[in-house]
Amino acid sequence: MAKGLLVTYALWAVGGPAGLHHLYLGRDSHALLWMLTLGGGGLGWLWEFWKLPSFVAQANRTQGQRQRLEGRTPPLSLTRFVAQMIVGIYFGLVALISLSFMANFYIVGLPLAVGLGVLLVAAVGNQTTDFKNTLGAAFLTSPLFYGRPIAILPISLSASITAQKHRRYKASIGSETLSIRLYRLGLAYLAFTGPLAYSAFCNTAATLSYVAETLGSFLSWFSFFPLIGPLMESVLLLPYRGWRLLMGDPRFSSSNFQEWEKLYKFVSSFQDEKRQLAYQVLSLSEGATNEEIHQRYRELVKIWHPDHNRHRTEEAERHFLEIQAAYEVLSQPRKPRGSWR
Repeated sequence: MAKGLLVTYALWAVGGPAGLHHLYLGRDSHALLWMLTLGGGGLGWLWEFWKLPSFVAQANRTQGQRQRLEGRTPPLSLTRFVAQMIVGIYFGLVALISLSFMANFYIVGLPLAVGLGVLLVAAVGNQTTDFKNTLGAAFLTSPLFYGRPIAILPISLSASITAQKHRRYKASIGSETLSIRLYRLGLAYLAFTGPLAYSAFCNTAATLSYVAETLGSFLSWFSFFPLIGPLMESVLLLPYRGWRLLMGDPRFSSSNFQEWEKLYKFVSSFQDEKRQLAYQVLSLSEGATNEEIHQRYRELVKIWHPDHNRHRTEEAERHFLEIQAAYEVLSQPRKPRGSWR
């Protein structure tokens, strides 16, 4: 069934940032990309206004026209390469925030997240790339920068170069039902947002700390580039400034440093509150030594272990989990103020 240009523009206007027009045109990879990035931060959505006629023409190509493209190499696109880099970095930052607690994260989790971000952009439209080679480049680059958040940049770069090297047109396949396509998109969306939502709602203080530390490490790399550094800071501060405007505090300093200081204080307030609650759970005064914390933890664990309290199992389990959570909070070394910058 031929796709209409007016319908496409209507869907672009109504649900463009969510990728509705791409879903209508059968561009599922592009729809998923827009769902996960809200239309490329809004900029990609606006830029598409001029590209929609070509998207509609591409969707209305006959089966024979698509088959003639198979075996050919698409022209090199600087826009696609830059987009692969940016989305790869974006996926890596999200992974750092939500999955960095995993064992061997920098060997498995980080290169996988960055590689999938690059592959998603590579599969936009009628193009794709080699899955194994792209992920292989990401996994081979990761050990060279083990344990450093800045590893996101070289991993994304190597994966993007490999994806461009192996670019090709998609093979012609039969059309799928809308329910199957929506099911696949839903699973992909949940796989991306699930860990992030869990970290944000169930471990808010640690998530905010990861955000501050990750952005600090990311910006420290750009400090070597005087023109790019301030630009990146302004871009990353836009959500924070929007939040301040919504909260009715439009007063901003012209100094980015002062804005980051406000954001850091906001993050620290969550950390301070959580540590105070942890001291209360363990019945310790603030400033207790590591030996005192460890000794008190062992004492309370023996008292409230569920095996020793079978007559009040639910209460014992609740106290036992609270004690473990408090001990984990106080066991983490607290970084001095300003170490993230």
